[in-house]
Amino acid sequence: MALTVVGSVAFDSITTPFGTRERVLGGSAVHFSLAASYFTQVRLVGVVGDDFGESERAVLEGRGIDTHDLEVVPGGETFFWRGHYDFDLNTAKTLETRLNVFADFQPKLSDLSRSSEALFLANIQPDLQRQVREQCPEATFAALDSMNYWIESARDSLVEAIKLVDAVLLNDAEVRQLTDEANLSRAARRIREWGPSMIVVKQGEYGAALFTEEGFFSLPAYPLESVTDPTGAGDSFAGGFAGFLAAHAGSRLSEDLVRAAMVYGSTMASFNVEEFGTERVARLTPPEIESRFSEFQRITRFEQMDLPQPRS
Repeated sequence: MALTVVGSVAFDSITTPFGTRERVLGGSAVHFSLAASYFTQVRLVGVVGDDFGESERAVLEGRGIDTHDLEVVPGGETFFWRGHYDFDLNTAKTLETRLNVFADFQPKLSDLSRSSEALFLANIQPDLQRQVREQCPEATFAALDSMNYWIESARDSLVEAIKLVDAVLLNDAEVRQLTDEANLSRAARRIREWGPSMIVVKQGEYGAALFTEEGFFSLPAYPLESVTDPTGAGDSFAGGFAGFLAAHAGSRLSEDLVRAAMVYGSTMASFNVEEFGTERVARLTPPEIESRFSEFQRITRFEQMDLPQPRS
């Protein structure tokens, strides 16, 4: 099953306590696409300037990602972000943002991209998310991501976009902000009342939580001794999650299938943070992914034991 993603393609300059990289390939659609490409065919819709070269395109096409709908604006410059992390890698300090060609982004979907069975609306303006969703009526599974900026500036439009998808992926602060609910369970239930059948709450180094009609599932982050750069971790999680589900978009998405998607999402995010930018995910191998997935199964397994009953 094919998966279309619409989002940002960028150059990132990143400094963490473990090093610096200048103008590395980044952006929500890039991190998502690379992670999702290990599970299904990915079609990327985005915009870049003519400073986006063959080496950057080769990273995407090397994973079989379809870039025919990656628009190139002659004379334009690609979206650029510069950020800094201290030892608290949960928080990025933005030092510079230049939207460049992304400021006027109007997604242009080919017939092939519109025909995909699955659709992911990465973190872009909610009105654009709605327009893209309406162009893809064939998609049997659709999901979206967003951020606090759109919750603050375009909440009503974002709620309308949420009504059009099956899954919403937000971090815990965004879920609370969007619903004005302090309790995550109540907040997730409220979002599901708008239409989506599943809410994924990303919790950074503490893992992720899944809320569905059938229940609740919580997963820790993979225990890593070395974390180099968290940029794009949430997008890599989304790519693993949605990519796995897209591969099964023609069948019923059972609770067990969605839980497995959560584990694959966390698996891809754990690889993403091991090196800068796209360096680690771009050269992953399927055996590495399956090995870490199995490790997740091991560390989250719980066996019932014959224990004394609590005393009255």
